[in-house]
Amino acid sequence: MIALLTGMLSTAVLAGGVLALAALGEVLAERVGVTNLGVEGLMSLGAVIAIITVVATPNPWLGLLAATMAGATGGMLFAFATVIVRANQVLCGLAITFLGLGLSASIGHDYAGVPSPATFGRVPVPGLSSLPIIGPAFFGQNLPIYLIYLVLPALAHWVMFHTRHGLAMRAVGENPAAADAAGLPVTALRFWYVTLGAGLAGAAGGYLTLTYVPVWSEGLVAGRGWIALALVIFAGYRPFGATLSGLLFGLITALSFVGQARNWPIAPAFLNMLPYLGTIAFIIVPVVVWHRMRRIMAAPAALGVPYHRDVR
Repeated sequence: MIALLTGMLSTAVLAGGVLALAALGEVLAERVGVTNLGVEGLMSLGAVIAIITVVATPNPWLGLLAATMAGATGGMLFAFATVIVRANQVLCGLAITFLGLGLSASIGHDYAGVPSPATFGRVPVPGLSSLPIIGPAFFGQNLPIYLIYLVLPALAHWVMFHTRHGLAMRAVGENPAAADAAGLPVTALRFWYVTLGAGLAGAAGGYLTLTYVPVWSEGLVAGRGWIALALVIFAGYRPFGATLSGLLFGLITALSFVGQARNWPIAPAFLNMLPYLGTIAFIIVPVVVWHRMRRIMAAPAALGVPYHRDVR
């Protein structure tokens, strides 16, 4: 039983890391008022770029960096269209999704089914990794996991809520006209945070093929980008909330694996649907049961609204 729980938690941490990283990137974008629906395509592009890179140079860090740069490049394209040109964010996000999915399928055709020649090895934390059940799951993981669950959300939270820059960032997402009147560079903040968020989405795809599922195949991302978008809402647009939400959905994913491995009397198709059903449940149920969640989960006031300086 202990081995089962340990394995389930380890799987949850690995599976949740993909979602947490992508959701954290989307938090950054949405906090400045831009909704990027292209996460799915950016993750797919990052996933295949990571595999291509490690096949050429068997170094997982280079693969992760290449995936991040691929995501950031797509993010720049999206930011140019939505922030500079001020095109519709929903349509541009969908275009980035289909562009990323199509491009990744095209350039990854020759790499389909090829195992990643380099992956991230485990780096146990001395002392803590020997703790029963939680030790191997939380403190016996690879370095990117520690970055995803500890370093990146802590850094994002500190910048967002404890610095003047973070105040400016949140002001741009709440009231860009007032922020502009106060002298804040609204366009620059939106452009670069959208790019940074897209880079993290690409990194999430790279992490997917370098650690969690170390092989590329078309459709590998399998809707994780859309789940990450939902997690941002459930997390109340907060970095730590996005990270914990990713872990929660990783646990749901691990539960479906355990159910199939132990032959539970439940249809495998239903078990595979659990993460997606959980997405719906954790968005609707908290708001219905506890009305205060409506305020906690409230989006930035200017989210999805292009800023036109000439009509402020």
